[in-house]
Amino acid sequence: MNILLVVPRYSLENKPNYNYVLPIGLGYIYSVLVKAGHNVDGLNLNHIAGSAEEIITKKLNSKKYDFVGTGNNALGYAITEIIIRTAKNHPSKPKTLLGGPIINSEPELIFNDLNPTFGVIGEAEETIVELVDAVEKVKDLKKVKGIMYKDSTGKLIQTLPREPPKDLDSIPFPNYEAFGIEKQLDNISTNYAYYANFSDNTRAYPLLASRSCPFQCTFCYHNSQYRKRSLKNIMQELSLAIKKYKINMICIHDECFALDKRRLDDFCREITKLKRETPWDLRWFCQLRVETIDAEILKKMKEAGCAIIGYGLESYSLPVLQSMKKNTTPEQIKKAVKLAFDNKLSLQSFFIFGDTAETVETAEETLNYWKDYCKNGQVGLLFIQPYPGSEIYKRALKKGVLKDKLNFIKNLTIWNWFNLTDNMTDKEVSQLKRKVLDMVSKYTKFIRPRKLNKMKNGNYEIEIKCPFCKKVVNYKNCQIGNRFSYGFGLICRNCSLRSFVVSPLQKFAYANYSWIRTFRDLELKILSTFKKKRL
Repeated sequence: MNILLVVPRYSLENKPNYNYVLPIGLGYIYSVLVKAGHNVDGLNLNHIAGSAEEIITKKLNSKKYDFVGTGNNALGYAITEIIIRTAKNHPSKPKTLLGGPIINSEPELIFNDLNPTFGVIGEAEETIVELVDAVEKVKDLKKVKGIMYKDSTGKLIQTLPREPPKDLDSIPFPNYEAFGIEKQLDNISTNYAYYANFSDNTRAYPLLASRSCPFQCTFCYHNSQYRKRSLKNIMQELSLAIKKYKINMICIHDECFALDKRRLDDFCREITKLKRETPWDLRWFCQLRVETIDAEILKKMKEAGCAIIGYGLESYSLPVLQSMKKNTTPEQIKKAVKLAFDNKLSLQSFFIFGDTAETVETAEETLNYWKDYCKNGQVGLLFIQPYPGSEIYKRALKKGVLKDKLNFIKNLTIWNWFNLTDNMTDKEVSQLKRKVLDMVSKYTKFIRPRKLNKMKNGNYEIEIKCPFCKKVVNYKNCQIGNRFSYGFGLICRNCSLRSFVVSPLQKFAYANYSWIRTFRDLELKILSTFKKKRL
C-alpha cells in the first residue's frame, strides 16, 4: 500500500528549521513498513517553507496515498491536529494513523477530539504492520491488538492491548532517509543544543539503546516495561550510521541508558573500538541515574569520548525525592555531580520545583545546594509540569488545579507555574518562582562575546573568553535571529562548563530576570497561540 509518514513541525515558524531531534519512532515505523513490502514516503514539515496545510496538500495532490501517519507528544497538539485534519479533508480520503505519547497518554479524549481513522496504542512496530495488512486484505480489525477506531455505527472500539516487543534486536534499524536526515545534518547550528557546542559542524545521530524505564517517577509518563538492545545490535547500527552520514555526535536518548555498570563498561569498550576506526573525532552523550555511577566508570566514559551526561536530579530534598518516587538521595546527587565536574564532563540536568511535597524549606535545601555546588548554573532550574499521563497530572486533575483536560492539552506549554503542592499557598509559590529566577540571574555566568562576525551562510562566528578557565574559544555556525537580542548557552571546549552568551539588551533582561520573565511568559503564550493558528 502507499503510505505517507509525516514528521511534525517542531517550531512555530513557517520556514525551514533544522534544529530539532529526528523522531526515532517514525524512523522505526518507516523501516518495518518497508520491510513488510509497502511503498512508504516521508514528508518532513521542518524542512519546507509555507504553512503545514499547504505543504501536506501539495504532497497528497502528487500521489494517491492509502494512509497518512504521524505521531507526537502532547506539546505538539496544534501541528498534529493540522496534519490529521488536512489529510482527512483531502479529496483522496487517505486513512489517518496517529501514535505517540499524545494519544497514548489520553487515548479516548484525544481520539474523539482529533478523530483519526486509527489510533495506535503502545509501541507500534508490530501493530502498524498488522493494521495495514488487515485493511488491505479486509480482515477483522478487532483482531488487531493495540488500535482504536470507530465502527460503522460510530462506536469507539479499542482492541486488546499489545505486549511490547521483547526482542528489540529483531526490529530493523530506524531509517531516516525519507525524512531528510542529510539535509538536517548539513544545517545544524552550533549553538542549537548542548550536544552541538563541541563542533562547528555537528552531525548528531539519535540512538535508542533501550526502551521505557523500570521506575515510576510521578512527573514522567511511560506505559511499558524496560527492555534493552544487545550491545552488538547497537554497535551495528552506529557503525552503519557513522560511516554513511559522517556522524560525530551520538545522542543516546534512553531514559536510563545503563542501570548496571557492567553494561556501561562494555559500551565504553565497544565505542572506543569504533572511535579508532573513525577518521574524525567522535563524541557521545547519555542519561544516567546518580546511584549507578562511580569515579572509575565516569573516567572510562570520558576516555571513550563521552562529552555530556544527563542526571535526573529533580530535587536535593529527601522528602521531595521520596514523593517523586525517585529512589535516590541527596548524598548520591552530591557525589554524582562532583564526579562529573572532576572528570570534565558537561552536565545537562535540572532541578524541578513544585512537587506535591514541596515546601518553602525543601525548596531552600535545593537552592542552597545549587548555589554552593553547581558551579554557576551548570544545572538548570525549572518548575514541575503536569504532563498528560503522569501521576502528578492525575493529582492536578483530582485537586482541580487542571479543570479541563482537553483545553490544557491544546494549550500545553513549558512555561506553566502551577501550584501543585499540598502545603504551599499560591503566594508562597509565587515567591518561590521569583526567588528561583532571581537566583538564576545572580549566579549564572552571563557573558558578552568578544567578537561577533556574520558568516557567508548567514550564521555567526563567535569568540568568547570562558569565565571559568579563562581560555578564549571560537565557535562558528551559530544561529542568531536578532543580534540586538539573543541569549544561549555555550559549553567551553576546554573545561566543559557552560556559560550564557548574551547581547547587552539580553544581559539587562537577565539582570532583572524575575519581573521581565513574568511579562516574557505572557508574551510567549500569546505568540504561541497566534503562531499555532498560522502553522
